[in-house]
Amino acid sequence: MVYGIGNPLIDIIVSVEEEDITALGIHKGTMALIQQERMEELLNLSKQRNTTYSCGGSCPNTIIALASLGVNATLAGKIGNDENGAIYTSRLRELGVHDQLAVTDRDKTGSTVILITPDSERSMNTYLGANRLYEASDVDEKTVQDASIFHFTGYMWDTQSQQEAITKALQIAKKHNTLVSFDIADPFAVGRYREPFLKLIKEDCDVVYANREEARILFDNYDPYECCRSMGKLCRTAIVKNGKKGSYISHEGKVINIPVKGPVTPVDTTGAGDVYAAGFLYGLYHDFSIKDSGIIASILAGEIITQRGAQFSSEKAAQLRELLTSDAWKLL
Repeated sequence: MVYGIGNPLIDIIVSVEEEDITALGIHKGTMALIQQERMEELLNLSKQRNTTYSCGGSCPNTIIALASLGVNATLAGKIGNDENGAIYTSRLRELGVHDQLAVTDRDKTGSTVILITPDSERSMNTYLGANRLYEASDVDEKTVQDASIFHFTGYMWDTQSQQEAITKALQIAKKHNTLVSFDIADPFAVGRYREPFLKLIKEDCDVVYANREEARILFDNYDPYECCRSMGKLCRTAIVKNGKKGSYISHEGKVINIPVKGPVTPVDTTGAGDVYAAGFLYGLYHDFSIKDSGIIASILAGEIITQRGAQFSSEKAAQLRELLTSDAWKLL
């Protein structure tokens, strides 16, 4: 089983007009962290427009992708005791994800209102809400102990209580030889926690993912290959994703290059890194080689950017399951 602790964010996707963006004073195409008052304003707007809901969040995207590929996967995090929390839990169940979401009355479920204008530009507004309250007592010790892989992201470092929860899970994982997978996930998080992250990678992690920007900040080096080598000296398996140029994987000190699979021009890159991590973990879970796991990661990332959103449809997931259980993926 793969166990992930992350920030469950319900994605509220709203079709709007240009004048809505102007009236709200939003810089089109950006991502902003917002407070509760702003969220209420956006939710009121969503009730007057064409709106859809989906499960979001970096770690949740990875866990959902794994479940869609037939892997036994569990998601932990914190939601509010509200309608959005109920929608999120219900959707996870439909997607085949086991949930260990803690519920609180102290804040609302975290959410991202994604405003889409007619030109397909996405303006994202995130309210972290209940996520920030996840704490050590919410971690299920037996689940970490029984998991073959524990996955988390750099977003979990933004509150003391979340850090303490991850630290507890890491201690349990180390004690029971659970493989630890860490996706740095956000350049701004590296900027805030560079030294703690370096220590975390060296002392607690087996597999670490960074994109080239995160790796650059971490190692003060613009060369993704050299960054991968540097990170590979700290942990057993280090991955640096290099956009259209593929990715580098350092395993036990040896660096291999994984080519891009799929289109060079994406429709939507939302969740591409999360799905890459899911592909790599899928490979490890099924005892594939490091190189083959990297190729599967590249194939899945290539697939997700051909569509809108960070999750595969049930039809696409079924096609991918069939592809991965045959040898056909090796021919791509």
